[in-house]
Amino acid sequence: MFYFVLPAIMTYNFVLIAAAVIPAIILMIKVYLSDRLEPESPQLLWRLIQSGIFSALMALILERVFSTVLNSCVDAESSLYNVILYFGVVAFSEEGAKYFMLRRKTWRSPEFDCQYDGVVYAVFVSLGFALWENISYVMTYGFSTALVRAVTAIPGHTCFGVFMGIFYGIAKRCDNCGNTVQSKIMRVLCVVLPAIIHGSYDYIASSGNNALYFIGFIAVLFIVSYILVMRSSKRDRYIA
Repeated sequence: MFYFVLPAIMTYNFVLIAAAVIPAIILMIKVYLSDRLEPESPQLLWRLIQSGIFSALMALILERVFSTVLNSCVDAESSLYNVILYFGVVAFSEEGAKYFMLRRKTWRSPEFDCQYDGVVYAVFVSLGFALWENISYVMTYGFSTALVRAVTAIPGHTCFGVFMGIFYGIAKRCDNCGNTVQSKIMRVLCVVLPAIIHGSYDYIASSGNNALYFIGFIAVLFIVSYILVMRSSKRDRYIA
């Protein structure tokens, strides 16, 4: 009996994993093909995906630690608790972990010679993060979760990566020009702005009565991110 059931179980799990992975792969390809000047090597991109997966594990640890501290200091029923949870604990843990791995893997890379490369790198790290997170959710909650996350969470992480990458590319250009102060400011914005957007995304999503606000927020976020990717790609230039 077990041998008859096993293929069905394996097929179901394969379908779930495919549903979790395919949306991220499609977005990766879209961003990669927008890199007009000098596409990055597959080896570097694969390392960035792995770094994104590792950043998800880092963020999980940080969130557990900070959540424990938050629960001991703030009433869980208060509005302040939700604000700190979504904007501070979750958003900064996740975006901070992504940025840590992004900078560690690419800042001194000889391939980082164009400003748009920053967008490619940040998006690939973000989608590596989303890939691991999505597989975890889908294997736990099923196919319906994959459908919802395919049009919300995965593109959401892509958008966070776009904003991080825009400032990351500018930071690298400034650093190459010797403008270290402006480079540091841009690197701070690499984390702060995506964290604010990420926190807003989670906060609105957690408010069950604001479905229309959430849909509107997602629509605006996707449109702005798409415009930023297209403009950044067209205006790309060498910075090495």
